[in-house]
Amino acid sequence: MTDPATTPETAMGQKIDTSVPHSARIWNYWLGGKDNYPVDEEAGDAYTAVFPGIVTIARSSRAFLRRNITYLVREAGIRQFLDVGTGLPTAENTHEVAQRLAPEARIVYVDNDPMVLAHARALLYSSPEGATAYIDADVTSPEEILKAAAATLDFDRPVALILSNILGHVADHDQARSIAGRLMDALPSGSYLSINDGSRGIDPVFEQAQDAYNDSGAVPYNLRTVDEITAFFDGLELVEPGVVSVPQWRPEPDSATPETIAEHGGLARKP
Repeated sequence: MTDPATTPETAMGQKIDTSVPHSARIWNYWLGGKDNYPVDEEAGDAYTAVFPGIVTIARSSRAFLRRNITYLVREAGIRQFLDVGTGLPTAENTHEVAQRLAPEARIVYVDNDPMVLAHARALLYSSPEGATAYIDADVTSPEEILKAAAATLDFDRPVALILSNILGHVADHDQARSIAGRLMDALPSGSYLSINDGSRGIDPVFEQAQDAYNDSGAVPYNLRTVDEITAFFDGLELVEPGVVSVPQWRPEPDSATPETIAEHGGLARKP
């Protein structure tokens, strides 16, 4: 844990605000990471006091991403990944999973949080055969993201676009759909879109905890209905079993019967 009495700065000179809880750092705390501050622990503990299941959601989301990437590499033959809103590095990051299976895989991470930028050195570690790059950009600027990503990724070949728990930070649903669409429009046929987000209409206690968090002064995160999450994949070919609660998306064969939690996601191919 970093000394909260200091005001940390990243390698780029950007100050990290440790007086306000931040979703990426709280998520890191729930995943068992150490890249967070007392204000994040307090917000995370307040959340879990109302809804302890958020830890299961966080960990199930990470497992869903791992299974997505495994499918993309092994079954779809994807070797390029654009991970937007990656958050702080934890275990089983996109490049670790992809390059373990295909060392030549190329990954571009995108985030605009100063603390994530401070950890870019860790994210940039790559296998000798592949490449890993980091872009400091906002999800609401898809053209900027695509221009920078083109330095590492070949947009004439299929790319997997990953939007994991990021579109909830875009309050307007139409704007969130537009962002996903503009990013996918730039990718060739055979590319894939992976999305998972917190879902509304499944667990009222979760919704109560999230509403309280959004009212706390932290950067809000907006839950969406399953139909709204499904709409992100319009025009694409969903991979079976479609948009489901994330533990139910192609679970490991030896796993217990997966439960339904308020986090839904899917994977789809661009025709």
